Amino acid sequence: MNSTTNPVTISLNPTIFVIFGITGDLAARKLIPALLHLYSKKMLPQRFSIIGFSRRPMARDEFREYIRERLNVRPGQFKEEDIKHFFDHVSYEQGLFDDPRAYARLADKLNDIDARWGQCSNKLFHLSVPPTLYEGILERLAQSRLTTSCADDTGWTRVLIEKPFGNDTTTAHRLDTVLGKLFKEEQIFRIDHYLAKESLQNILAFRFTNTMFESLWNRNSIEKIHIRLFEKQGMAGRGAFYDPIGALRDVGQNHMLMMLALISMDKPRNFKADTIRKERAKVLSKLIKIPIRTMEKFVVRGQYEGYTSEPGIAGTSQTETYFRVQASINSPRWKGIPFYLESGKGMVESKTAIDVYFKTNKGSSNQNILTFRIQPDEGIKIRFFVKTPGQGFEVEPKPLKFSYSDAMPTLGVTTDYERLIFDVFRGDQTLFASTEEIMASWKFITPILENLNKLPIKKYERGALEVE
Repeated sequence: MNSTTNPVTISLNPTIFVIFGITGDLAARKLIPALLHLYSKKMLPQRFSIIGFSRRPMARDEFREYIRERLNVRPGQFKEEDIKHFFDHVSYEQGLFDDPRAYARLADKLNDIDARWGQCSNKLFHLSVPPTLYEGILERLAQSRLTTSCADDTGWTRVLIEKPFGNDTTTAHRLDTVLGKLFKEEQIFRIDHYLAKESLQNILAFRFTNTMFESLWNRNSIEKIHIRLFEKQGMAGRGAFYDPIGALRDVGQNHMLMMLALISMDKPRNFKADTIRKERAKVLSKLIKIPIRTMEKFVVRGQYEGYTSEPGIAGTSQTETYFRVQASINSPRWKGIPFYLESGKGMVESKTAIDVYFKTNKGSSNQNILTFRIQPDEGIKIRFFVKTPGQGFEVEPKPLKFSYSDAMPTLGVTTDYERLIFDVFRGDQTLFASTEEIMASWKFITPILENLNKLPIKKYERGALEVE
């Protein structure tokens, strides 16, 4: 299992971390705070440099101030001395993403740093940009020889790519082909940050170390599995970005299918990255394609009232803000068992959870439910039945709970991006999607996307509990 939850000091070669699109929202909310956390815990290489690359013209001091003002950290969360020393390692390179001269300047900057350090350093490139820019950036990185690893093998070169990885099977395959020409698979780290959530990782530990549950983890004992990812807010100013994508591309193809893979995969022979990723890919490849003629029976799409009045949204938009998909897996373990994938914006609450419904005895309505709460209030809950105090033999449901918030102070649990970045430094790909997983996911989702607009779109009010 992944072991990055305990802070440790690591000894790595000097490393340069280049962030394309550093002036964007993701860098301020996730990347820089995660790197600052790692730095304060002494979990970064002793010699490291962070270079922001973006189109906006800014001097170095102006850039540092810009990032500091937008940092997603609480007052007093870090020592001011740590923040100051951290930013001593941060610099900025202005350039257009399609300008070869900008990449040449970036290459010169990296060479200067290597010369100052006296060795060829590790190079990590993070694409914190819209997916439409991926191919162009990758090709220009290669043309400028920035993707070339150290000739003496003293340092590695790796690339971090955010989801969505393509828009459908065709675009994902094209992007994968480009990556395959420039990098080996062990150099490519495709981010699905849900995989790094402690509560999601613990599904494997719960299943495969508690034998009383693993023996029940099949079609003989389980009636259905329901995976929910609900968000209370609407667009929050992201309408122009969200509308061309929609809910199914935004979270269905990645987060939700990864949760499905973890909850349904077979036990791996070991917990090494390659083995776990192959087992996840194996179960995703067995998802049964939903026939077009019966799609309305298995797929529901919805849109909350007022969506088309949001900034950046066309008044005629048919983009779904909600979906429910009934999936099936063609395997002896799961044959005939429905997996419900449900997600929506503008719901009654924000929560991500997986409910496992166990079969009941004939004529009984007392159903045991095992819930993995992914966020918020991360934990595990089991509903079981006990006798009601008093005369007679009535029973009532009671919960048995485990909460991660009680364990966090002792476990030293880090954020998902801290764990992901740390694992990239270590070269551990367990929490990153493989080519096989990406392509299997798109193979299942693309036919649904291609026929989604043929289905009726159900309107629902903001704050909905469910969509009928």
